[in-house]
Amino acid sequence: MTGGLDPAVRREIDDVLVRYATGIDRRDWDAFGSCFTEDCHADYGAIGQWHGAEEITAWMREVHEPCGYTMHRITNQAVESDGAGVVARSYVDAIVLGADNQSGTRATGFYDDELVSTDDGWKIAKRRFTMVLRQAIPESG
Repeated sequence: MTGGLDPAVRREIDDVLVRYATGIDRRDWDAFGSCFTEDCHADYGAIGQWHGAEEITAWMREVHEPCGYTMHRITNQAVESDGAGVVARSYVDAIVLGADNQSGTRATGFYDDELVSTDDGWKIAKRRFTMVLRQAIPESG
């Protein structure tokens, strides 16, 4: 769904969402932090809540720096204008392996985002993550 959104804006929003995931996986914390407004509110449910780009970036860095491979895939972006900005729902499928690259966690869910246009491009001002599934890697059976 694009809700009459300018295709160029749609591409910019897609870029923000992919830059978020790629920033984590490459441990590029400048790129990651550039996805959020300075005063953003990020609510990841039981995982935690953060206020501001610096706060969420610091937490993600602390959690992901010691990890092995990570893969954050963002799909099914549904983006539409809400008058003041843009709202987006996107799916996330994240694999986060420990330093051994043999064990870790897979989490899937969706993001509900409110994005605003800034002098530095589109940024996430508000995010809510809903976890749908969490699995241990390797699965015990």
